[in-house]
Amino acid sequence: MREAMLYESLEEANVQCHLCAHRCVIKEGKRGICGVRQNQGGRLQTLVYARAIARNVDPVEKKPLYHFQPGSRSFSIATVGCNFRCLFCQNADISQMPRDLKRIIGDEFPPEQVVQAAQRSGCRSISFTYTEPTIFFEYALETAKLAHPAGLKNIFVSNGYMTSEALDTIHPYLDAANVDLKAFSDTFYKKQCGARLEPVLESLRKMRSLGIWVEVTTLVIPGLNDGDEELREIARFLKDLGPETPWHVSRFHPTYRLTEVAHTPVATLRRAREIGLQEGLQYVYTGNIPGDEGENTLCHQCGKVLIDRYGFSIGHYGIKNGRCPDCQMPVAGVEM
Repeated sequence: MREAMLYESLEEANVQCHLCAHRCVIKEGKRGICGVRQNQGGRLQTLVYARAIARNVDPVEKKPLYHFQPGSRSFSIATVGCNFRCLFCQNADISQMPRDLKRIIGDEFPPEQVVQAAQRSGCRSISFTYTEPTIFFEYALETAKLAHPAGLKNIFVSNGYMTSEALDTIHPYLDAANVDLKAFSDTFYKKQCGARLEPVLESLRKMRSLGIWVEVTTLVIPGLNDGDEELREIARFLKDLGPETPWHVSRFHPTYRLTEVAHTPVATLRRAREIGLQEGLQYVYTGNIPGDEGENTLCHQCGKVLIDRYGFSIGHYGIKNGRCPDCQMPVAGVEM
């Protein structure tokens, strides 16, 4: 355990956490919504500092990040816990463990060892992923601080529900983020995730203003967030965020507590991609359908295939000095 950051003491030994947009008021002996931050005697403690439940070497494309060090590998870590309760969570066995099983487990893996392991495995970045990195903020922050001097970038794969205070604290060390914009409806967020939409939009705006490279993923779920108008609303928001913001529209597979909904038809994802392009986004990708042409990076001016992908693997890589070799249009991203 370690004393948490970003909280304030209240009367009667209560505390208020200011790490995520829930801003939980936590009574003595109780935990926040995330299940991994506990009030012990009027002090908020993180229960997952340096307790890794998962560690892997992944292609950065798996995050998914298609415009951030493409073709590189990222050392990926997570702890248990999450501040959402998404009914369709693909990692529910670890993200929901504190809630569903009332357990917190993980192997000791301090920040120094994370950085060393990333270097040994030839990775160019560290990704805080699989569960929500905001809930293991102290662990991620201390690791990220050590990563930069070691020549490693830092990535959040996030639901975007952190506070402005949290982003202000970590942004000097956070290089990129893939944020789930799960829908454009407060009703969806409340019913499916136990959260609200607006804090996610606020985080996306703030990340961009801080200079963090941002890509956005929407898991398209039949009957819940796959209507044309909702997809257009997401695309228009991202266009306002910046037309160069990559949008990944991903295929849903039945899982966790949302098993009665069918797989997303491939035609739906292709329609979503077309909507994004119609609304002026420069880079829109289809996900979870390996081999689809929507996986490729195209020059948004002349249409040339710049990066040919199959799943998380890159075949042809044709970007030269950050530009399309045919028309010299710059390609947005980091180290493209």
